[in-house]
Amino acid sequence: MNPRLDGEIATLTRLAGEKGALARPIQSRDIVVAEWVRFKCRFGCKGYGKHMSCPPYAPAPAETRKMIAEYSTGLLLRFDGIPGHPDISPDKIPKDFHPFFRDLILWVNGTVHFLEKTAFYHDFPKAFGFGAYPCIYCEHQHCVAEEQPGTVDESIRRMCRHMDLVRPSMEAAGIDVFSTARNAGWELHVVPCRNLEYGMIEHGNIISIGLVMLE
Repeated sequence: MNPRLDGEIATLTRLAGEKGALARPIQSRDIVVAEWVRFKCRFGCKGYGKHMSCPPYAPAPAETRKMIAEYSTGLLLRFDGIPGHPDISPDKIPKDFHPFFRDLILWVNGTVHFLEKTAFYHDFPKAFGFGAYPCIYCEHQHCVAEEQPGTVDESIRRMCRHMDLVRPSMEAAGIDVFSTARNAGWELHVVPCRNLEYGMIEHGNIISIGLVMLE
């Protein structure tokens, strides 16, 4: 029993609800980190190397595994649907769909950041958030990672315009979101895409997941 931690989880759960998200505590041992997750970023995702929340700028699975092991408890967050697009269909999604989902990405990552900072200033100094999707804080601009020619490496991070806001997405850091959510009692499924075309989702009934580690 840890009354102080239990109280903080209750507070953060309430605040998450005010942001339209569900929250469930999760033990660190139930957070699954796997090498295959990062491979899905490197091979198949159009955001690879283009956003500071994504590989190769995000922590590698080995780093994430070590970091998670330093905690006992986190708060898993669930976001249902796509803000602004209740009746989405492939015909409404542009080829450059990243900005199209801006409201969704900001909802998830903004909530994760808010809860992390809230916990931190409630005297939980280890609080750290993992978001979802490529970050999109640079409105009407490309991420500096995409703007820079030449070698893709960690040194570009120093040029990030929103270093205070950007957190790695769960999947970018090697967290198996499907298994982790299942361990918390949430069953996730792959969203079908028209003609197997990346990003052309057939419905908007999607579930997004975030994570805030606490202590």
